[in-house]
Amino acid sequence: MRIDLHTHSSASDGTDTPGDLVREAASAGLDVVALTDHDAMSGWAEAREVADEVGITLVPGLEISTRHGHRGVHLLGYLPDPTDPALALELDRILEGRTARTPAIVAALRAHGVDITEDDVRRESGGSVAAGRPHVADALARLGVVRDRTEAFATLLSPGQPGYVNRYASALEDMIPLLVGAGGVAVLAHPWGRGSRSVLSAEALAGLKDLGLAGIEVDHQDHSAADRAELRGIAADLDLVVTGSSDHHGLGKVDHDLGVNTTDPEQYDRLLSLARNPLDG
Repeated sequence: MRIDLHTHSSASDGTDTPGDLVREAASAGLDVVALTDHDAMSGWAEAREVADEVGITLVPGLEISTRHGHRGVHLLGYLPDPTDPALALELDRILEGRTARTPAIVAALRAHGVDITEDDVRRESGGSVAAGRPHVADALARLGVVRDRTEAFATLLSPGQPGYVNRYASALEDMIPLLVGAGGVAVLAHPWGRGSRSVLSAEALAGLKDLGLAGIEVDHQDHSAADRAELRGIAADLDLVVTGSSDHHGLGKVDHDLGVNTTDPEQYDRLLSLARNPLDG
C-alpha cells in the first residue's frame, strides 16, 4: 500500500484542482492520498467525489499556519470535524490574515520598484480561499521578475526580504488542543525544515505531545537522511506516529512528486485509530 499524507490543490497554493490532484494520485500508483490545503477544507467535496470514481482512499485534512516561539510552524490536521465552531472560527481568522497580507505585499514590492498589481496576483490565485505568498510568487514569475517560486521566495518574499509582510497565525500550543477537540489528529509538518528545528527540539516535541500532538512528518524532502534518522528516534522515544509524504503542489514545487515519500501502512493505521471522526470509504 502506497500512502501520501500531504498534498495541496488549487483550493490553496497547488496548481491542480482537487479532483485532478486525486486523479493524478491514482495514476501515480497511490492507494491513499490526503488533501491538506493551507488553512482550508474547501477542496474536500470535489476530492471525495473523484476519489470514489477512481478507487483511491482520500484522507481529508489541512495544513494550519501556526507560530511557536519565534518561528512559523505548520500543523497537519487529519479528519477534523469541518463544522466544529471553534476550529472554523480560528481558521477564518487565519484566512483573513492571508487575505489582508496580499495587498501589503504588493505595496511593499511596488515600493521596491517591482511592477506588480493585486490583479496580477488574483489571476494566479483563481478560486483559492487561501491566497498568499505562493500566488504572489507565481505572478512574479509570470511577469518575468523571477524564474519561479523558489527564486521569488529567496529574493523577495521570505523574512528579511523587501516583499515580506508578517500575518496572523495561531499559537501552536493553542491550535493542537483546538484541532484535537474537533476530532482531528495533529501531526507536525516538516518539523526540521525551513528553520523550524530551532524551536522543535526533542524536549519541545515532548511538551507538544502532552497537549495532544500525535505525530511528526519525518520523511519529507526538506529533511536530510540524518534529520530523518534522528526524528525517527525521537518519535520512537515519544511514541509518536511517523508519517512520510510529498508535500505536492503540482507545478508549484519541483522535486515534490506525488509519492516521493510515503507513510508506512502500520503508522497510517495508528493515525486513523486516533481520529474521532470516521474515514469515509
